[in-house]
Amino acid sequence: MGIIISVAGKGGVGKTTIASILVKELCETGSPVLAIDADPNYNLGDRLGVEVSNTIGALREEIMKTKDELPSGVSKHELVEYQVRMALQEEDSFDLLTMGRQEGPGCYCFINSVLRSFIDALASKYQYIVIDNEAGLEHLSRRTTLGSDLLFIVADSSNIALQAAGRIGRLADEMELKIKRKALILNRTDKPPTDEIVQTTGYLFNAAYNVRTDGAVKETSDNGRSLMALQNITPAIEDIGRILSEELRYVKLLR
Repeated sequence: MGIIISVAGKGGVGKTTIASILVKELCETGSPVLAIDADPNYNLGDRLGVEVSNTIGALREEIMKTKDELPSGVSKHELVEYQVRMALQEEDSFDLLTMGRQEGPGCYCFINSVLRSFIDALASKYQYIVIDNEAGLEHLSRRTTLGSDLLFIVADSSNIALQAAGRIGRLADEMELKIKRKALILNRTDKPPTDEIVQTTGYLFNAAYNVRTDGAVKETSDNGRSLMALQNITPAIEDIGRILSEELRYVKLLR
């Protein structure tokens, strides 16, 4: 299995932008990268310059409609595997899998079990996997893998975002997710997080960082353009590259 990097945080703090820049930085290593958009309100593809053509959620609904009408010799497992392959969008330097909306009415237990197994098997073919999560981590355990090597929890300087970051950290512990390191990223802030700010979260992170305010990143995101085309000289990209390099060093030591 490759190195799994998850990104979570309260809505509006910039977690998808940070996930996109992580994908960008990892692509520049030349290693295979899988980006997974696990947020039902998905927009990771937009940030990466990919027009999403299908989602696991939509395919799941299609499977539920046709599961009793399978052609002779085709198992449910084979159908799910085929549908996941159809949802995987292959780009030049990375692949994207978009999870989409949550389940509708009915029992999805079997399909979700097969999905988890197949996505784990798929992820094993990549050196790096970046998962952009919804605000909580239920999606992480329900739909994909049970853990991550590294969890970046993103907040801004507001108390509500910091407290949400702490709740996400505690939720990960309560769910017993296998996460090697949890790091707080204070986004759009020019000063490193102080002890007082970190204490506001009510959670003990392995590390805390800041990502500076970046006009180029904001303009690109606001205009719906791909962050993949940005140059590495922007402050936010420099900061995220530095954070990624430092945290990967720790993760590799823990493996």
